[in-house]
Amino acid sequence: MATFRFFALLDRLRWIKRWGLKRNVIEENVMEHSWQVATIAHTLAEIRFHVLKQPSHEYTPEQVATTALYHDCSEVITGDMPTPIKYHSTTIRKAYQTIEDEAEHELFNQLPESLQPSFKHHMLHKHIHPEVAKLVKYADKISAFLKCQGELQAGNAEFKQAAKVIESDIREMNSPEVDYFMSNFVESYQLTIDELLSQHDSLIAQS
Repeated sequence: MATFRFFALLDRLRWIKRWGLKRNVIEENVMEHSWQVATIAHTLAEIRFHVLKQPSHEYTPEQVATTALYHDCSEVITGDMPTPIKYHSTTIRKAYQTIEDEAEHELFNQLPESLQPSFKHHMLHKHIHPEVAKLVKYADKISAFLKCQGELQAGNAEFKQAAKVIESDIREMNSPEVDYFMSNFVESYQLTIDELLSQHDSLIAQS
């Protein structure tokens, strides 16, 4: 029986560190980042469907979450390319896109052929629904914002400029889903566990 290496490779995402050009107080790997992006992307889709009342028959929140889980899986081959380098020039960006596409297919081909038709809609950029890709991109940007805020709260000024740029990017998205998430969820990320639990206890007492 053939042994497929797809999930063994994905398991190594835990060793791929993000934000490699910066001094990090809180280290972040691609595996934990992918989980965070998946939960945020899923929530953005739920907000679109149930808060903004804009459901779609072309994709589901679950599809968005699954796509987000795999959105950086090619980095097990390429490693994490820091954003300032990736977008430093058109030449570098195009070259990296070619490498990223090749890495996606290299990893994708580690799946059994019977699974490839369903996985391609989550893994291969050219087969991902545009709106799903957009929500995952939004979630990825929110995750980066949260990372910057966590580092700044820990006294790490290394992320000061990145925080400004990412916050500006988020404003320019003009996304009602993102605005709702930022207004209703982001502030609580700065609370300690004691503050989070005491707030939970007070809500129970009021009910």
